Amino acid sequence: MRLNKTAAAVALLAATFLSGAALAEDVNLMDGVTPRAGDNPMVEAGKYKKDCGWVIGMSHFGVNANTWTVQVAHESEEAAAKNSCINKFILLDAAFDQKKQVADIEDLIAQKVDAIIVQPVTSTSANASIEKAVAAGIPVVLHTGRIESDAFTTEIQGGAEHFGKVMGDWLVDKVGNDGKIWVLRGLAGHPEDTNRYNGLKQSLEGTDIEVLAEEHGDWQYDKAKKLCETLYLNNPSVDGIWSSGADMTRACVDVFKQFGTPIPPISGEGNNGYFGQWIADGFDSISAEYAPAQGAAGVRAAVALLEGKELYKHYDYNPDGWTVEKAKEYYRPDLSANVWWPTELSEEKLQELYGK
Repeated sequence: MRLNKTAAAVALLAATFLSGAALAEDVNLMDGVTPRAGDNPMVEAGKYKKDCGWVIGMSHFGVNANTWTVQVAHESEEAAAKNSCINKFILLDAAFDQKKQVADIEDLIAQKVDAIIVQPVTSTSANASIEKAVAAGIPVVLHTGRIESDAFTTEIQGGAEHFGKVMGDWLVDKVGNDGKIWVLRGLAGHPEDTNRYNGLKQSLEGTDIEVLAEEHGDWQYDKAKKLCETLYLNNPSVDGIWSSGADMTRACVDVFKQFGTPIPPISGEGNNGYFGQWIADGFDSISAEYAPAQGAAGVRAAVALLEGKELYKHYDYNPDGWTVEKAKEYYRPDLSANVWWPTELSEEKLQELYGK
């Protein structure tokens, strides 16, 4: 009889575990986002459960940094607006200022919001504030940048090294073992820039590829255009370009067209304007995927926690690179250059924000 009770207890424990795992895995945060392999703790079911009527806050690292960051804000706001349980969504813009991000998060804590979403300005800027939020019983969802702390509740991280390596491996194949390249990086000090660059370095290991120039274009078209013009005038003999973002890719492509010379192999990203260039001009490229819909995924993660669902602590987003054929499936000539793919924005919102 005792054995039967023990067996029943083991069976119950196993069933509980399996149902819990299924519950966590049933939460679809975004296409391509999966639980991280290896040691990955669970956020227990019910820990942050609250009745409908939530207030969710978001600390955005810099809304107006470029067109991608603007769209992240739109994706987040629309996802929140679609959820009837969210009474209020507060989006605060740190404008790439570490001190402002700290103040913004502490302001959200003071307002006693039900959950906070954080895109960190740097790997350390939000650490202490996140720890304060969690200590106050507020779950924190982290995405688009890692921090040097594990105090957050759950994170959705586009594999920045993966992003950089997808482009780097492709470029190495294009320019050969001893090619000469330019490297266009994003915003200096931002964790996404650092980690994308680390991915490129992995691709270059064991090759004799020469980096002729390495500059920060801040993921901005205007700054990158000036950089590429200067680099071209100093030495136009470049075999390929590793660009950390599509606005910078568009800028460099325009520079080569301006000077009437062939466009070297150059990496890109899922931007409508870049897709239009790529399709029309036929240059060699690859598009690494980094959806602005991560903003919506952050909102869904916060909602899942407030609904009392289990989540993993770590989620990864490591999609394959896109070919020009896939870019053709997404490209929209009726929309402006500023929209990014893939998106979760409704057709109505796309036309409102990006319709020509």
